[in-house]
Amino acid sequence: QVQLVESGGGLVQAGGSLRLSCVASGSIFSIRTMGWYRQAPGKQRELVAVVRSGGVTNYVDSVKGRFTISRDNTKNTVYLQMNSLKPEDTAVYYCNVEYRYFSPSYTEYWGQGTQVTVSS
Repeated sequence: QVQLVESGGGLVQAGGSLRLSCVASGSIFSIRTMGWYRQAPGKQRELVAVVRSGGVTNYVDSVKGRFTISRDNTKNTVYLQMNSLKPEDTAVYYCNVEYRYFSPSYTEYWGQGTQVTVSS
């Protein structure tokens, strides 16, 4: 069993900042990628940012220069620092990890989501 516990969401004014955290625990041998996705009402879920085991990061264009993803492998934790937030960043943010235990293949797992609301 794997658990992902997200925290850090909330309500913030435009231009403000929030920091999301996601801690992975349970039957984990290694984690390949850790990322954040978001889903706004009426829209499809989209990738926001991902960080791979080697530290390579990717961001959706709309958050480049404003958001920073990082991970602490000693704590199986991924962070998303969100600065200069805009109302269009309002969404439920989901943590996503690719992990493996005894199997050689990786499994994808999702967190329960945390709401981020940016007021104008």
